[in-house]
Amino acid sequence: MEQAVRTALLTGRFIPGKAVTLRGLAKDLGVSPMPVREVIQRLAAENALEIRLNGRVQVPEMTAPRFSEILKARLLLEPELAEMALPKLGKTEASRLKELDDALDASLGSGDTEGYMFLNHAFHFEIYKAARSQILLPLTESLWLQFAPYMRTVYGRVGTSSLVDWHKEAIKAVHDRDAGALRGAIAADITEGMGMLGRRGLEAINP
Repeated sequence: MEQAVRTALLTGRFIPGKAVTLRGLAKDLGVSPMPVREVIQRLAAENALEIRLNGRVQVPEMTAPRFSEILKARLLLEPELAEMALPKLGKTEASRLKELDDALDASLGSGDTEGYMFLNHAFHFEIYKAARSQILLPLTESLWLQFAPYMRTVYGRVGTSSLVDWHKEAIKAVHDRDAGALRGAIAADITEGMGMLGRRGLEAINP
């Protein structure tokens, strides 16, 4: 059940600033409110959700300072995780990355925003999880939970046609065993993706 809530956050089914009730969320998941409350409390501790005084739950609204800090944290953590993972990434993982990237391209072509977000997360974490980091990986997962709902809102407003990623460069770096190139591809992917969200997104949702 916790994974279902996390997936809902990562694919943008929670809307920033829009509150939901524990009872309503439990009904959607087909479970009782008690386990949902425990999951929500854990996600609130990761800053992915807020519990309001009236008991309702919502994704925190995105602000420019919060966005900037998430970007800085991603640039610190994710290239490092990718380099840590590289020695454990082989031909099997590289093939899996190509499959994910091909499916991701197809989702962009069909306008499937939710599918794109799911596959983009899967691509990045296919790399990061190989690092088997007990510290950096949970921090990175928390960051993704914090910005994914906002990302989905922006894509809904401005579309995905202008998205450019560096996934093919990352796959080549894995094939070549090139740590510097992998770090660079991940950093560029974050910078360009978050840059588009920052330039167009904050204006779109906070006119």
